[in-house]
Amino acid sequence: MDEISESKIIGVATRRIDGPLKVSGAAMYASDHSFPGLLYAWPVCATIAKGSVARLDTAEAGKMTGVAAIYHRANIGNLYRVPPAAGFSLIIDEKRPPFEDDVIRYYGQYIAVVVANTVEQARAAAERVKVTYNREKPDADSKMTGSPLTTDKPDEKSKRGDTAAALRSAKVKVDNVYSIPAETHNPIELHASVAVYDGQKFTLYETSQAVVNHRDVLAQVLGVPPEQVQVITRFLGSGFGGKLWPWPQSALAAACARNLNRPVKLVVSRQMMFQTVGHRPAIEQRIQLAAEPDGKLTALQQDYVNHTSILDDYDEGCGEVTPFMYSTPNLLVTGGLARRNVGNPTAMRGPGAVPGLFALESGMDELAVSLKMDPVQLRLNNEPEIDESLRIPFSSRHMKECLTTGAEKFGWANRTPEVGSMRRDGLTLGWGVAACSWLAARTEAEASVELRQDGTARVACGTQDIGGGTYTILAQIVSHETGIPVSKINVVLGDSALPSGPISGGSWVTASVTPAVLDAARNARKTLLLAAVKSDNSPFKGKKPDDLEFVDAMVRLKGQAQSAVPMSEILRIAKVSSVSGAGKSQGTFGAAKPEFSFHSYGAQFAEVTWQSEIARLRVSRVVTVIDAGRIINPRPAQNQIEGAVVMGVGMALFEETIYDSRSGAPINNNLADYVMAVNADTPQIDVTFLDYPDYKLNPLGVRGVGEIGLAGVAAAITSAVYHATGIRVRDLPVRIEDLLPMAKMSIA
Repeated sequence: MDEISESKIIGVATRRIDGPLKVSGAAMYASDHSFPGLLYAWPVCATIAKGSVARLDTAEAGKMTGVAAIYHRANIGNLYRVPPAAGFSLIIDEKRPPFEDDVIRYYGQYIAVVVANTVEQARAAAERVKVTYNREKPDADSKMTGSPLTTDKPDEKSKRGDTAAALRSAKVKVDNVYSIPAETHNPIELHASVAVYDGQKFTLYETSQAVVNHRDVLAQVLGVPPEQVQVITRFLGSGFGGKLWPWPQSALAAACARNLNRPVKLVVSRQMMFQTVGHRPAIEQRIQLAAEPDGKLTALQQDYVNHTSILDDYDEGCGEVTPFMYSTPNLLVTGGLARRNVGNPTAMRGPGAVPGLFALESGMDELAVSLKMDPVQLRLNNEPEIDESLRIPFSSRHMKECLTTGAEKFGWANRTPEVGSMRRDGLTLGWGVAACSWLAARTEAEASVELRQDGTARVACGTQDIGGGTYTILAQIVSHETGIPVSKINVVLGDSALPSGPISGGSWVTASVTPAVLDAARNARKTLLLAAVKSDNSPFKGKKPDDLEFVDAMVRLKGQAQSAVPMSEILRIAKVSSVSGAGKSQGTFGAAKPEFSFHSYGAQFAEVTWQSEIARLRVSRVVTVIDAGRIINPRPAQNQIEGAVVMGVGMALFEETIYDSRSGAPINNNLADYVMAVNADTPQIDVTFLDYPDYKLNPLGVRGVGEIGLAGVAAAITSAVYHATGIRVRDLPVRIEDLLPMAKMSIA
């Protein structure tokens, strides 16, 4: 497919076409759906983290007003496991279906579900179900060091050279451990499932970032063919990875609807969000760096361990970007898993790279201090020419420009390296920097485009818009190819019955879907031009399709504007309501022998202010420069980065899920006690996108921006904290008690 280098609409800041629906309340989210005879479900959650159910007494609860049924292991009916599969098919994190056995493996595990006429009745009855347990002491320890692993030794993820020998002979060396606590996704929209069963087919209204996979998983769990399951997610109130894969409430809602032959709605409570729908796991990483006095790396070793659940193996993949990030002849990355009595971890915005880069980039800052070298210069000194892990060229890499552009915009040349040496308005300043990267890829995608007699167009794909602007960018692609205004293009997404689309994860949707939409639009155009030359009474009757062009929603002879006829008139003459085209796009993810290393790159510069008299720390500004190929719509792309930066502030300073060592319960399971960054914590944010289209990835040159904006932010902030206070925080989040020694010294 030809490269697209110029366009009137691609790359132009465009208002979201779904915006009016959202601000007016017309956008329908999963839990907004209601149907005649709708019932409400509320799970009964285990109040222990390890043990088993000895007795379940539902007698009293079953007699309560409005209760239609109480389901548990003995009467829920068949729910099956999902078989292994390759690629992005049949993915589910918690592989054990609900109620499979009486063993309790984490606090909050579903052990029964009450269905009633109202949600209040269902909840009240669920709280009256009496459960007797065989209790055991759970393991919810957040410390990974010294923990037994799921394998005999850590798995080797990437290796080149001999790191052990290089570290032994190192002239300059850094060797430290960095930790990240469990973090919980807290999107505004709670997880929800509304299930409708008509005796043959299940229609599920879901909070899903992957409707096609969700359909296939639920078909397996319910034991029916995929064509008997339809999953719909028209709008999503954010997911951040937590809504990528199906969770137990979806199967429960579907099973209840099947058993009662009535629609059932199950909305997960905020407390349950901390228990049963995933989280980023607790992680510990050891970073060892060796360098020559001039700053050239001679060795890099990263060893990480993350917790996983009792039954499933979730690997955070913290070494994902490490092998190609910097040039070094000796590299080793290992990873291990430690089992805990917690719910299954899952992807959280930037899985792997985000926690991995916190450790790696913190280590690089410590190395710069040891070398007495500017941390920007240290990174520039170690820029690789190729992907040294795969020994292949980068498709497009402009990391150096990210660093130099960011330094210029931030004013980095004015930085003085001594701790506490910079002040403004009576506050001590700290400046920090971190480089970042994120995998770029395409997965298989299909789309259809329809050109209609009323002058409008319709584009459809079975992917979903999770808030990042997918509706609008697909309209832009069709507008580019047809000239039809974005306002006249109807984009239909979020339905597994549509042409198969990719997951909304990995920041891959844009790169994957846009080539398929482009292909579909061009095929629809071919059909339109064929109708123009074949139809009686057409001014182009008898011409060849190659003689014509389709410009600004008009069909005309090539280069002859005076001959233009509106698309709608051509279709009227042809006596058809519309013409359509289908499009496909092949994937690059998981290629056995890739020709190029596909990634996006960036640099994060952070400033903190430190007021020692009252031990007050704030992130005052962040400059981020991103090399993510071509940006189709700069407006939502900037929003994505800004939101990610705020999330990075939360990661660095606030977020931590705390498990009670006695019960295994997440004790700060609400938005009062689980602290996140809010408007008052938001720094001044400056976002710059470099304009280097990556045509090796797709004809539009686009890569994703959703996750790279979070990568590196926490490391830049903690490095800035060190620059301001002299205290190196290696265990997130930064706590005021970490900084109190410095505050006391200042007061003294």
